[in-house]
Amino acid sequence: MSELDPRLRPYSKAIVRLLKGVVERNSTVWDDIANNYRTEIAEYLQQIGLELIVKKDEGFAFVKQFEDLEGNTQGLVVRRQIGFETSIVLVVLRQSLEEFDSNPTQLATEKFITDSEIKDELELFLQEGYNKLKFQKDLDKYIKNAVDLGYLKEISKKGNETKYQIHRIIKEKITLDILQEFKTKLEAYVESV
Repeated sequence: MSELDPRLRPYSKAIVRLLKGVVERNSTVWDDIANNYRTEIAEYLQQIGLELIVKKDEGFAFVKQFEDLEGNTQGLVVRRQIGFETSIVLVVLRQSLEEFDSNPTQLATEKFITDSEIKDELELFLQEGYNKLKFQKDLDKYIKNAVDLGYLKEISKKGNETKYQIHRIIKEKITLDILQEFKTKLEAYVESV
């Protein structure tokens, strides 16, 4: 290990963590990313086709691939296919976070939600004609997918009830335009069934 030390930069560990996924405020490399070496890290990442995104107020940082006009990338960051049902869960979570943030009387900064609240929200979201029975049967799997993707973080579990925090990166990945587009497509799908 000592042979590597002269070649390492003081921010090398931060870059490695960013390449693995989202880095949150409580991480040991947060100060390096958000303050100490932000410019150096951003310059390094640009050389390999990545953009450093730091959301100091919301407490997280991540990398995003540069895209050309056709949407092509270097392919460094793996894109995951998200199934239709998991997408519905993510849209409901994003909508819930948007409503939370839009409430001027809200004093809390983080949005928490239980699995039963997610299920209740989904009931309101899904219109007549959609196969709700099958969807509800597999819903725990779709919620777990949202956790695995990093959009939900399990906070506590009491009996059959699990409490989650909605991670704010969902606002970066599912913009308001994407949210509206998905709602329109879902309405068209439900009408065609």
